[in-house]
Order: sequence, then structure tokens, then C-alpha cells
Amino acid sequence: MLEIENLSLKYGQSQILHDITLNAPVGQVTCVTGTNGVGKTSLLKAIAGRHPFSGGRIRLNGVELQPGRAALSAKAGVGYVPQGREIFPLMTVQENLETGFACLPKSERRIPDDIFDLFPVLAEMKARRGGDLSGGQQQQLSIARALIARPSVLLLDEPTEGIQPNIIQMIGRTIRLLRDRGELAIVLVEQNFDFAYNNADHFHVMQRGQITQSIPKAEAKREQLLDALAL
Repeated sequence: MLEIENLSLKYGQSQILHDITLNAPVGQVTCVTGTNGVGKTSLLKAIAGRHPFSGGRIRLNGVELQPGRAALSAKAGVGYVPQGREIFPLMTVQENLETGFACLPKSERRIPDDIFDLFPVLAEMKARRGGDLSGGQQQQLSIARALIARPSVLLLDEPTEGIQPNIIQMIGRTIRLLRDRGELAIVLVEQNFDFAYNNADHFHVMQRGQITQSIPKAEAKREQLLDALAL
């Protein structure tokens, strides 16, 4: 389980996150949603060790993560798929996937067959450069690369942004399959309301760097979430 307790984060003198507390259990999709600029991406960057937080604690499987230590967070089991994908455009698909080996012992540095079962297009394009792929193909590559390291928690930042509808549906099926395997927690930041509503198990609504509502899917009425996001 990913546990976040009273997390605060600043950029210079500006406080971006205020006492964020949430849990992301294994076998569930935990959605963090809200309008632009409320701190969703900053929250994921703090979890991934890409930005030091100024207060609070983050624990993954009971192990406390150190602020601003991305390499240590990755080794501890944090898989991060950033907004914008950040694949290496001049490296092949195969080489991009192999960058996920950095967190693994040498004996485990291989691409599991199920990666290509999840993303068949990557098997067909292993020799193509990352920059030559479409946006949807790059998104699949970015998710696959994060999975190579066998994370305990997968952070997805706006995975549907700029993606064609058929690939959005495929990514949704992949997220549900990963959830149903019961091997990792998934934290989804998403503004595509229908995608989030169809795939999440729990919703945390953010406003101005704070979580204002936490709603299980079983209790989440569509209209209630839409009203919360409209504030």
C-alpha cells in the first residue's frame, strides 16, 4: 500500500500542497482529480521523488520514501508515467524499454513476455525510434517502461491526454487488467471524467492544493463528482 500522511510541498515561497493525506491500496485504482493547477502533478512528482516535499511522510509497503530522491523511490517500487510521456526519441523502442532495467539486479534484466501481451504494437516496433511513434504508441511505451521495473505502485499522470479514442479504450482495459491482477496499487491523475469514472475505485478531489473530498466508487454518484469538479 502507498500511504501519504500530511504531505506539504513548496515551490520557492509558494506552497502548492497542504497536508495531503491519502492511501492507495494494492488492487485498486485511486484517482486524484481536479481542475488545472490544483497540485495533482506536483503530488505525483513528490511521490516519485522528483520534487522534495517540505512536510509529511510517504510510505510504500511500510518503507518511508526520502524527499527528492527519485532513484531511491524507483528502487523502492515507484513506477512513474509522467505527463508528456518523456520517452527517448532517438532511442529504439527496445532501448527505451531497457532503461527500466536500472532499478533491477542484473539477473532480472529482461523484458517480460507479458509486456508485449499488454502492448502488442511495441513488439512490432521494437526497432523503431521512439520519436517516430504516434502519441498513443508513445504512451503505451511509457507505461510499459514503468512496468519493466516491476513496481509496487504505478503513477499515471494524464495518460489519455492527446490520445486517440481507440487507444484510450485500450489503456483503460490495460489499467483494469493490472488492477485485477492484485499485484500493485495504481494512482491515476486524470481530467477525462468519463475515463476516470469508468476505471477508478476511489476518488480524491483536489482544490487549491488540498483534498476536499474522498469518495469510494461504490458511493460516488456521477453528478456529485461533476459538481465537485465544477467548483
